[in-house]
Amino acid sequence: MPRASSASGRLVAGVGRLTAAAVCLALTVPGLAAAARKKPNILFVIMDDVGIDQMRTFGYAQDNQPRLPNIDAIAEGGVRFRNAWAMPECSPSRVSMFTGRYPLRTGVMTAFLDTDLANSQMSPYETTLPKVLARAGYRSALIGKYHMAGPYNYPSGNLAPRDAGFDYFYGNLEGAPRPIDTTAGGVAAEGTYTCGYVNDAGFGACRFADGTCSDLGSPLDLPSTHPGRTCLEQGGILVPATTCAGGGGPTPDFDAYNGYYVAPLVVIENGVLQDVPTTDPRARAYLTVDQTDAAIAWITQARASGKPWMATVSYSAAHLPVQQVPASIVPEQPPGTGALDCTTVPAARILQNHMTEGLDAEVGRLLTTLGLATRNPDGSLAYDPASSDTMIVVVGDNGTYGLSVKAPFDPSRAKGYAYQTGVWVPLVASGPLVHAKKVGSELGDMVNTVDLYRLFAEIAGVDVDKVVPKSHTVDARPMLPYLKKGKHNEIRKTNFTQIGQNIRAAGTVLWPCVIPSVNVCVQLFTTAGLCESEGGTWYGPDGAAGADGIATCCDVNAQLSQDYALFPIAQWALRDDQYKVVLTEETNCATSMIDLSYGFYAIDDAAPVPALDRAAANLLAQGLTAAQQKAYDTLSQKLDAMLASEPPCSGDGNLDRRVDQKDLNDWTTFLGVGSSVYDLDFDGQTDDADTLLIRANFGARCKVKKGPR
Repeated sequence: MPRASSASGRLVAGVGRLTAAAVCLALTVPGLAAAARKKPNILFVIMDDVGIDQMRTFGYAQDNQPRLPNIDAIAEGGVRFRNAWAMPECSPSRVSMFTGRYPLRTGVMTAFLDTDLANSQMSPYETTLPKVLARAGYRSALIGKYHMAGPYNYPSGNLAPRDAGFDYFYGNLEGAPRPIDTTAGGVAAEGTYTCGYVNDAGFGACRFADGTCSDLGSPLDLPSTHPGRTCLEQGGILVPATTCAGGGGPTPDFDAYNGYYVAPLVVIENGVLQDVPTTDPRARAYLTVDQTDAAIAWITQARASGKPWMATVSYSAAHLPVQQVPASIVPEQPPGTGALDCTTVPAARILQNHMTEGLDAEVGRLLTTLGLATRNPDGSLAYDPASSDTMIVVVGDNGTYGLSVKAPFDPSRAKGYAYQTGVWVPLVASGPLVHAKKVGSELGDMVNTVDLYRLFAEIAGVDVDKVVPKSHTVDARPMLPYLKKGKHNEIRKTNFTQIGQNIRAAGTVLWPCVIPSVNVCVQLFTTAGLCESEGGTWYGPDGAAGADGIATCCDVNAQLSQDYALFPIAQWALRDDQYKVVLTEETNCATSMIDLSYGFYAIDDAAPVPALDRAAANLLAQGLTAAQQKAYDTLSQKLDAMLASEPPCSGDGNLDRRVDQKDLNDWTTFLGVGSSVYDLDFDGQTDDADTLLIRANFGARCKVKKGPR
């Protein structure tokens, strides 16, 4: 697959290089644009951990929100959906987008880790969006973050995107960039450099994995010039106070991952997997830039084929860990940015703004390079969707992470929670199918990110109801009428979201991690690195509590005389146009039991100050009026109906809601692979024991139900 050059100036190595002339040729080949217009192409941009609180275009600009002029231009050229819900975390949210089904149907309940079994990852038997669009001749690619299945405890490992029907994949299957390498490439002790580069030297030898080297700075320079940062942005490692010719100093470690600058990378093309080593320049480019380069290269190639395409550009930004962004994409960084400590809250908020602004800058580069937009004389984006052959949809995968939430939203009920700040996301759609009278409009109707599944199928002209098996309950509602001329009916009377527990390998221990910025203790992580990347203090083994650690968050509170809030075990929420009910399952430290509790809130999406579901706003604690009681009873009943709408079907591994000979046949294809969808007893092995469940339920026909609309 050809690749474009990176913005840092060091050419990105690949099987070939895509020149500017080649890009222009692909944009101007006669007939290609006209052929594509028969079925609009689709550019789907996913922002990671960017909630609606970050978006000035939706009216929230009270607390130093990042400036996103390019995404704002897309929004102004299309339709803003200001009442969109996602799931509270990335994996269930993304799987819902690509299957059209809620987590209670897919089994993907929360962001999965390397200990979660295949039963809690997207099943290869799902009728995914790439499989649907293939019916209309579309080629599909996903570039960037995947995190829907694999590579751990999954039969085909890193080939999970192939199983989902993607023709091309370039990126990382994990949920986030790896933790920052505080040794800065092996040149210092662990913990020395919190942002992953040498920040206390005025000069040094910038060494690269291919053996080349360049001297940066001089002995007369001050450390504030940060040659270590410059070297990192170029893909190298600075050996401080040395020169290329003189040598000396520690040996750089080119195998170490380092946040956004050295990341795992796999490429899948034509079903063939390439596991890219950390010494490859493609794995040593700043992720947001690298993901844009890869998207430009694939889309250019797809255009040359003459077939319609869908490219999902799934940016890793602005997920933690935070790191300084290259000045090449965010030039207006305040003096002293290079010296910020990536582990402190004030610095993290500043840097995460820069990361989001860098994402916006790269979206602008993506559009202008592909000819989907141009630049005005003042540098602003000139975007005319009516003249384009490509529908563009931009969405956040869940709410913003707590420490970066902007006022007036609630950082204590943000990403990971089924409250408004955790699930309320920006969503914009633009392109040639948006009627002129809808351009620049803002709709308050409730939509769910699950509805994108049907929208993309509608754009491609595919009837989902004829393609998806009847056994697969599709929760997605039709969105295209919102973009067309004339009035439309509201597609949703209610909106639903949930988060829960995945099925994990036996013996998995999730240790306490305290996130002091929001005063909460979570048990979500298996390692100190994951906890610390989220701005937390590790209370597992060899952490803040010593070699043995502390077993639970309840024990952390008891032993340290603290009152940290405990992260819920599970949450479900359902709302209508006026009210919202939230059901929470959480640990009661006093009784060591699991408690269920309800919250009931009056909400709206007003700007600039919305009515949020904060703890003090729980109407159940205030006494309900007759009208509120009726609304509460109705929503509670609908929530119960939703949770009962996907009854278990023990013995069914292929999602057809039947237990029959086909299950026995399909089971044999996974026999001996370890974890799979046919590991029906959840022991991490697909073996003869699993057939006992198939035979015990043989002949079962499991009914499917529709949840409330």
